[in-house]
Amino acid sequence: MNAPKDKSKQAPNPKTEKAASPKKLLWIDDEIVTLKPHILFLEGKGYSVTCCSSGEEAIKLVRSERFELALLDEMMPGMDGLTTLEELKVISPHLPVIMVTKSEEESLMEEAIGQKIDDYLTKPLNPSQALMAIKRILDSRKIRSDALGKRYIADINRFNQKLYGPVTPEDWFDAASILSEWDIELSEFPDTGLWHTHAGTHTEWNIEFTKYVEKNYVDWMKTPYQEGTRPLLPPDVIDHTVMPELTNSEKLVFVVIDCMRLDQWVALEPLLSEYFDIERKHFYSLLPTATPYARNALFSGLFPDEINERYPDIWSVEDAGSLNRFEEEMINAALKERDAVPKSGIKYAKVFNNAEMDTLYRKISDFYPRKFSTIVVNFLDIMSHGRSNNMILKEIAGNESAFRSITLSWFTHSTLFKALKDFASHGHTVIITTDHGSKLCHRGALAHGKRDTSTTLRYKHGVNLNCDPKQGIIIRKPEEYRLPKPRLATTYIIAKEDYYFVYPNRYNEHVRQFQNSFQHGGLSLEEMIIPLSVLRPR
Repeated sequence: MNAPKDKSKQAPNPKTEKAASPKKLLWIDDEIVTLKPHILFLEGKGYSVTCCSSGEEAIKLVRSERFELALLDEMMPGMDGLTTLEELKVISPHLPVIMVTKSEEESLMEEAIGQKIDDYLTKPLNPSQALMAIKRILDSRKIRSDALGKRYIADINRFNQKLYGPVTPEDWFDAASILSEWDIELSEFPDTGLWHTHAGTHTEWNIEFTKYVEKNYVDWMKTPYQEGTRPLLPPDVIDHTVMPELTNSEKLVFVVIDCMRLDQWVALEPLLSEYFDIERKHFYSLLPTATPYARNALFSGLFPDEINERYPDIWSVEDAGSLNRFEEEMINAALKERDAVPKSGIKYAKVFNNAEMDTLYRKISDFYPRKFSTIVVNFLDIMSHGRSNNMILKEIAGNESAFRSITLSWFTHSTLFKALKDFASHGHTVIITTDHGSKLCHRGALAHGKRDTSTTLRYKHGVNLNCDPKQGIIIRKPEEYRLPKPRLATTYIIAKEDYYFVYPNRYNEHVRQFQNSFQHGGLSLEEMIIPLSVLRPR
């Protein structure tokens, strides 16, 4: 299997393309004559340099001409550098400015940075030093863009080579991480021509991942977890992540953000890195990759068939309304079994929107003395479902990149982010994870079953269900998948790749309604391989 070639970018034709105009620089220095060698050096590198010897002259020039960048002397008679900088930013707010000074005083540097300079150089100035600063500001984007293709193909081919031999669960986490990192980087360079190739890579790797899971999943269900034997699964998280951190941390907060994809977490992570040292881990969701199964397994430390047996009065696969209401009871029971319930008890909260998070935040001091707290945040799940029925939201979040951008905007301004910063300042270790991801679905797949079949789109359970095995997994023996079997003929079907199930009698209507919608419950890299990060306060 080889990485697809990027045919979207053709080599430029020197006969048809015009030579690029030299970039115009403005150099402001009262001793500009002494800088003639530097100016000649920059002109030899293809820049056009306009010189002036005072702040007043610079302001006139910026009013009448367009410059890509200004180099500004800090110490000038009359209007000094900082005053000139302030005036320049009024006239041209986005003009990059490099401050040049003889002074190395920290207070001066901080004042200049506060006025939004882009770089800071000290005299005596080396011509190469000036060139590097200019290129870093003006050309870094182009340099990065030009290097993207080579780096992308190298990353993709490195994993493609693994597909020729035995692949491990850890290899597939690496694959999901590669895709997530490139999802984010390519969003910064939408005109590189790599998007078509990247979409093809997503598709190819999902096909291979589906085959891998189909081949190994039943064996995973029979195998107790040990590193290297099978992937970490939701029932393992309490013993292998929560318990060690609960033992080693003075105070621990367990945060579950429902329906958070790996690429969304990778986008959010830099915001938290200022406050925490972050250890990135991962685990695989269960099939179906849906809240009733995966999240309850996460909180109880049990597989779905064990949950059904242990809690028959509060958890029934045939009563969808009961499946997500008893997480607090389950995690209390799980910690009690492990003799790990703190003396202060467990503080538990579930929030569905920012208003509820605001209410929780007003009482956040209640969490501070607790040894162990749990917060479930359902907003992303609600947003992904709401996108299917809201044309405005669907327009704004038209693709995965836009949906990730909305997620980042929500988190940046959320009370959840404020709460996490507060936990850091009060010395809490935080585990952040989710129960499953989501998949942007494009293709309808026919499902055949009786009327009492479940209504979910990426998975269904009912009596004698059927589908095309190329489009979905047909589970006729639920016990092999550690799933409840309330009736003798209970069958599950789980959609693969980007399919979603529709019934024959309303096929065209449902295909139109749910095409290009985010769904979960199926088998894909985006739904099944999910983040599990430990954040230790700095």
